[in-house]
Amino acid sequence: MRFDAPENVRAPWLRFYGKVPAHLDYPEGSMTDAVMAVAQRQPDTVAYTFQGVRTTYRQMVEQAHRVARAFAAAGVKKDDRVTVCLPNCPQAVLCFYGLNLIGAVATMIHPLSSVGEIAFYLRDSGSRVAVTLDQFYGKFQEVMREQPLDRLVVATVGDALSPLLRAGYWLTQGRKLKTPPLAPPAETWRDFLRAGDAYEQPYLVRRAAEDPAVILFSGGTTGVTKGILLSNLNFNALGTQTIAMATTFEPGQSMLAAMPIFHGFGLGVCIHTILIAGGTSILVPRVSVESYARLLKKEQPTYIAGVPTLFEGITRNPYMREVNLACLRGVFSGGDSLSIELKKKFDLFLREHGATVQVREGYGTTECVTASCLTPYDMYREGSIGLPFPDTYYKIVRTGTTDELPYGQEGEICLTGPSMMLGYVNQPEETANAMRVHPADGLTWVHTGDLGYMDEDGFVYFRQRIKRMIVTSGYNVYPSQLENIIDAHEAVQMSCVIGVPDSYKMQKVKAFIVLRDGVAGTPELMESIWAHCRRHIAKYAMPYEIEVRESLPKTLVGKVAYTVLEKEELARQSA
Repeated sequence: MRFDAPENVRAPWLRFYGKVPAHLDYPEGSMTDAVMAVAQRQPDTVAYTFQGVRTTYRQMVEQAHRVARAFAAAGVKKDDRVTVCLPNCPQAVLCFYGLNLIGAVATMIHPLSSVGEIAFYLRDSGSRVAVTLDQFYGKFQEVMREQPLDRLVVATVGDALSPLLRAGYWLTQGRKLKTPPLAPPAETWRDFLRAGDAYEQPYLVRRAAEDPAVILFSGGTTGVTKGILLSNLNFNALGTQTIAMATTFEPGQSMLAAMPIFHGFGLGVCIHTILIAGGTSILVPRVSVESYARLLKKEQPTYIAGVPTLFEGITRNPYMREVNLACLRGVFSGGDSLSIELKKKFDLFLREHGATVQVREGYGTTECVTASCLTPYDMYREGSIGLPFPDTYYKIVRTGTTDELPYGQEGEICLTGPSMMLGYVNQPEETANAMRVHPADGLTWVHTGDLGYMDEDGFVYFRQRIKRMIVTSGYNVYPSQLENIIDAHEAVQMSCVIGVPDSYKMQKVKAFIVLRDGVAGTPELMESIWAHCRRHIAKYAMPYEIEVRESLPKTLVGKVAYTVLEKEELARQSA
């Protein structure tokens, strides 16, 4: 499958591609078809590792088919949505590809999401079946009171380990888990697979490139949580483009998959891209400073990818002192803007640890899976997020319009290409707002809601987000969502949530509240508000502070002036 260059679209960056082709050939079929093609060429190459257990492409394909049969036996059919609420573990990978084999849609969500969030994801996606880990079963019991499921498959980390490692796991971490006994509709991963082994009906469904394959959740352009429906082509195009832009991908190389599988970066780049490149994905279920350093030292990966906070943490990691990074042929940063200072700091750190590469910053949105723009391997321009991927086109338009601006002028970043989403789930108005046909060229463009500009050579520069959003440790947090949750507490009159600059997280969340008349902010009441937040807000989005105020600043039209609060916090930090 090939995409012709669109007419009437300026693309000055094409002359800078060098050994990167301007146009690529993309797989015609499904995501799994692309991985199966690799398995046929190199069946004995290790596809992924987990806690020391290595799985070859041949074994992965066999296991994916086993999981596909199990889903079919559970009644999952073509186009059904199944929620996968797992960390980076083999079961998550096998569910992702197993569902694709039967033509179902994998809905990937954060295991640390709150009860209310998970219930929303299930309801919005239409999922009647879900897969999670035993440590989250208690949470799902609460979820199912609000949003029932036909079937809940409960896996354990031990299911993916060798017998020896499994015994060690149950003697250490496993015995600490206080998991309630499973009750219908819940079943163990092993029973789920056994039912599939006995299933003798046809289960494979042939899927085309344009067919839906995955739902990832994001805040879109307004801060309201939306499911983003992505196709097989979207993921295969991302992988093909990333391989081309990296220029150094070769079969047998490895990627440290520390970015989570429910995130477009982790799923699309750290897993699917490296698999269709014939490499090895090193699955990291949970990251700590010690474990990350240990994996770098032991596995010597060819590539690492992460958010700026991860790289900032690496530079301060005492366990990294004796780690040799000469193995690295690519270091990619995304999920948030990489400051010039942090890039210089991390590049120096890489040199001091034997690496010959520099960190390459990328940019993208979940509406295009993840990255769609990357700093060239041999050309860095300070402050730039790089050049668009092959067959992906960028333009800068006057905010609120489709009118393209001249080079150097700041406006909204728009993009189009083969990784562009199918649309938002159950949100036709939001889809129409984000995906617009531009009269000048007749193409559909994603309006990112981000401000930036392009220079005359086509290098793109990110400035800031038009939408009000907080980015903390690479995760998008939408103040309006948190305010709705906090305002739901019976003692709260109104609230305002802002992002406060933080040297490690980039931003941390702070909430301001006004209590209802006659309500005193006693320690007991504040603990009640904190408990309310913990129940309804994911851990990564939790405020670090809740400040009670008599009133909140307002604009002339009566809206809460959150920018005033942001300025006050900045002044307080600099005082």
